[in-house]
Amino acid sequence: MHTFFPKTPPIRYYKTKSKSLSNLTNIASELPKLLLTNKVQTTIKNLKKDDFSIDLLINKENEKEINLAMAHLSFIAHAFIWGGKKPEKILPEVISDPWVKLSKYLGRPPILSYASYCLDNWYKINDDQPIALDNVALINNFLGGVDEDWFVTIHVCIEDAASEAIDSAYKLSKLHENSKTDEFLLNLNRINNSLKKVNEIFSKMPEKCDPYIYYHRVRPYIFGTKDNPDLKKGLIYENQYNNEPQFFRGETGAQSSIIPFLDGALGIEHTNDNLRHYLNEMRDYMPPNHRKMIEDVEVSSNAKELIYRSKKLIQKYNSCLEEIRKFRAQHLEYAATYIHKQAQVSNSFGSGGSTVRGTGGTPFMKYLKKHRDETNQQKV
Repeated sequence: MHTFFPKTPPIRYYKTKSKSLSNLTNIASELPKLLLTNKVQTTIKNLKKDDFSIDLLINKENEKEINLAMAHLSFIAHAFIWGGKKPEKILPEVISDPWVKLSKYLGRPPILSYASYCLDNWYKINDDQPIALDNVALINNFLGGVDEDWFVTIHVCIEDAASEAIDSAYKLSKLHENSKTDEFLLNLNRINNSLKKVNEIFSKMPEKCDPYIYYHRVRPYIFGTKDNPDLKKGLIYENQYNNEPQFFRGETGAQSSIIPFLDGALGIEHTNDNLRHYLNEMRDYMPPNHRKMIEDVEVSSNAKELIYRSKKLIQKYNSCLEEIRKFRAQHLEYAATYIHKQAQVSNSFGSGGSTVRGTGGTPFMKYLKKHRDETNQQKV
């Protein structure tokens, strides 16, 4: 089955035994307490430079353990950068060295990305039960609490629910002129049904994630260093990149591969502007195999042209586009409620970051409206 969601759950603990991996586990698990008591920076600065060494993992090439280490380092690094009164401008070598090594191995930048925040950051409470909002918990947190957990587990369950849509979209992209109408219809139906489940899950966000809490307690820790007014000169990764400041986008749902893959398979086109460039840039933060799947489907899919042959197919195709439009419309509504409105509320704990940009550094309201409208306009 072609999917972006892990076929087996991420691991919570390292099988490889070493002091440095124990250090990673212990500090990552303590982040909520260290952030609450303003101890993250002093804790990290008191470590020796090899206390988070991950050389053993890279030599073993164990994918699950490497993903866990990437998540641990990403959470610890972001807690260090954003957990004080002002952002830190230099990331100590104890974090920067292993983080850069892992990022090179994984083929994506040393910054907290969607893969580490969501895809590799969950476990099932009951192994015998399916993935669902009442059976998924997080491995890593910043402050923790219901709202932070719900925000991420909603995304985890969306990724799982979208798996059938991704698999069917992949199969749809491989169909050709001699393929039977029933094959098109079968895959379009599966995409439509899968996306209905996605939208149902997405609609539950307000149930346990409060906009005020999200903006002031969840969002501040997932920002990046590019187009961020609080780190105009970027971030120095100590003794990496010749100690020259680096600029990377922050964690954002735009790094999920679901929507760009469906756009590619179904032939949904977006006009070429700065926002389109931003979306393409988000692919650099995806796992390389996800990136390749999107690129392949964009090149190979003739589904849209072939669907035009049949009124029955056009009707079902429009239904799929409507579910994608609904998803984009819901996302826009949440952006207004959870970010735009909350930007007007002052709070001594944290600003929630820039008021006009998303965590990835984009003017999000304009971008979300545009792609919602372009999806709707391409119905036949």
